Amino acid sequence: MESKDYLKDLSEIKDLMNKSSRFISLSGLSGILAGTYAIIGAAIAYWLVSTSNRDYLILDGYIFRLCVLILILVAFLSIVTGIYLTTKKAKKNGAKIWDSTSKRLIINFLIPLVVGGLYILIILDQQKYGQAGALMLIFYGLALVNASKYSIGDIRYLGYIEIILGLIAAMFPGYGFWFWVIGFGLMHIIYGTWMHLKYDVN
Repeated sequence: MESKDYLKDLSEIKDLMNKSSRFISLSGLSGILAGTYAIIGAAIAYWLVSTSNRDYLILDGYIFRLCVLILILVAFLSIVTGIYLTTKKAKKNGAKIWDSTSKRLIINFLIPLVVGGLYILIILDQQKYGQAGALMLIFYGLALVNASKYSIGDIRYLGYIEIILGLIAAMFPGYGFWFWVIGFGLMHIIYGTWMHLKYDVN
């Protein structure tokens, strides 16, 4: 009996240490909404391109600038929604939203993301934009995998999927837009739903 109690205490201590070293207040609902924003933004961008005089983008064209604006808006809405819902969940669970763990999470997430963003800007400036969608998926996936050490470990699986989709998109650059929609739209909704049911629903 004492042996069982000892093992139980060890298990509880391990769980407490794991929770203290990981930021576990990420909201699954924020993933669902981020995917929804991405699909809506992609649909608007597709409509803009398909109804224009050309059925392709020119880097210095008006439609391209609109598409970039839509991309920025999708990212902004996703970030604001994520911060709001994560803060709400943390308060509900009595957890801190800003501590050393969340700082490490953000730093490890941003390093691959910022490097990837700068690299994409460089190749766009060189008018090599055929791989932009694939690179977005790959660097975003790397950011998720890198950040998973300080958060819910399950996010690394989404990271792996994003990387794989990015590599496939690199092989078929003509379909980069659709892989982007699958990666940032559909996969976020599927992953967010799974995380919501697993961690958020009591």
